[in-house]
Amino acid sequence: MNKTAGIRLDAGDLKEAAPSLKAGERVLLSGWVYTARDAAHKRLFSMLDNGEPLPFPLDGAAVYYAGPTKAPPGLPVGSCGPTTSSRMDRFAPRLLDLGLTAMIGKGGRSPEVLEAICRNRAVYLCALGGAGALACRCIASCETVAFPELGCESIKRLEFREFPLIVGADSSGGNLFMRK
Repeated sequence: MNKTAGIRLDAGDLKEAAPSLKAGERVLLSGWVYTARDAAHKRLFSMLDNGEPLPFPLDGAAVYYAGPTKAPPGLPVGSCGPTTSSRMDRFAPRLLDLGLTAMIGKGGRSPEVLEAICRNRAVYLCALGGAGALACRCIASCETVAFPELGCESIKRLEFREFPLIVGADSSGGNLFMRK
């Protein structure tokens, strides 16, 4: 492994790998990831509250807090940068407790989310904000799986190809956003 490039990891292996990842490590993530932002999270919670099945399996899943824009010719998505993760903090602990393994976004997380990450042996991965036009080059395919009426905030299934990330918070309590 080239340490400067990062740990090459498949999204399907996140559940097993998450407990060993440490804050500050670089990850090149490949495989299937779901997008969900504020509006999609509200809909997911309504489904959970009503006992309805979710549009994707939470167990072992990774959710990218992003809303990909319309695809230009030759690409599966347009700009696809992360949104501020703290906007999903009120939703994250419950989803983690139900099996979500990884969240991808930008910025710090609340103490409640950090506790849920540790409790569930999960991980928070950070994507580079402001580089959505470059990030789309690491996405091989995109399919809308739920709530198409939400446009770019619909839930999509993306296929990542060595998408560059940094571990922001790990399951041992490591956190890039904590001051020492």
